[in-house]
Amino acid sequence: MNPATQARAGARRSLGPAQVLPIGLGCMNLSHAYGVPPAPEQAGRLLLRALDLGVELFDTAALYGFGSNEELLGRVLAPHRSRIFLASKGGMAGVDGKRVIDGRPDTLRRNCEDSLRRLRTDVIDLYYLHRWDKSVPLEDSVGLLADLVREGKLRSIGLSEVSAASLRRAHAVHPIAAVQNEYSLWTRNPEIAMLDACRELGVALVAFSPLGRGFLGARLREVDSLAPTDIRRAMPRFAPAAYAQNLQLLAPLEALAAELGATPAQLALAWLLAQGEHVIAIPGTTREQHLDEDFAALELRLDAATLQRLRDMIHDGNVRGARYAPATLAEIDSESFSD
Repeated sequence: MNPATQARAGARRSLGPAQVLPIGLGCMNLSHAYGVPPAPEQAGRLLLRALDLGVELFDTAALYGFGSNEELLGRVLAPHRSRIFLASKGGMAGVDGKRVIDGRPDTLRRNCEDSLRRLRTDVIDLYYLHRWDKSVPLEDSVGLLADLVREGKLRSIGLSEVSAASLRRAHAVHPIAAVQNEYSLWTRNPEIAMLDACRELGVALVAFSPLGRGFLGARLREVDSLAPTDIRRAMPRFAPAAYAQNLQLLAPLEALAAELGATPAQLALAWLLAQGEHVIAIPGTTREQHLDEDFAALELRLDAATLQRLRDMIHDGNVRGARYAPATLAEIDSESFSD
């Protein structure tokens, strides 16, 4: 076994009923949110490339492409079902062309049945409540997901964009396997309370947007180049004035990456995985070369001094702009430094 293979074999972390490599693939941008998605054939090639690299965790949702992302994964990955850990989400989906948050038990059951059909599987390894519908008691939504576990349709359940207090409420109803919140060098919100709560309860913290929606890859220089339908156009930290200031944070990151013979994206991912053995990252991409680069971060080890340099280099105190617009912030439950 070569050193790279050994490093990966020893790197697995607990996620629900399984052990997985701590870098998976977030599949949203193959169908949703970042402008025009790649052609299905290109997206399919990227998924198969991920399999070839050894990616185990594939993360999707009913919302992404209003079902088309799950259909893509079902079509491409169903023949390889035994090799992958499949995660999806319900409670936020497309209804008549609009995004709707609905955590009522009947809706969640229907979301799950639709996901199973689109993913071409009998059971989903990890199914998240994509958003807590605050008009429905959290215990009712989690209770329905617990029923689906008992029925054998789900192996484990998770929550997304919730607070530590909500995690504890849900965990009292049924064991929660994972919380999926945004976490990266430039989004430290989980460090307020969630990181410790997950560690205490034995819950995985699955970090979405671990590369700051492309920022930490140090390739996005002009936000004017974003497609009109790209969700980043509505995010305050990507507004032209704020982004111009945020770009100034990249030069030290690029210099450190060059010093270590790595890329900025690899440093950002390695830093994130060093924040706890319960942390798992799901970067997304539409390009195979970026997929290769991201997954290679599994082999990068950073010493304590380098981790501290990165922590001091980019953080909530020097990033300009909120991560979401006010209307979206009102929909989520996760802690904020502005609270």
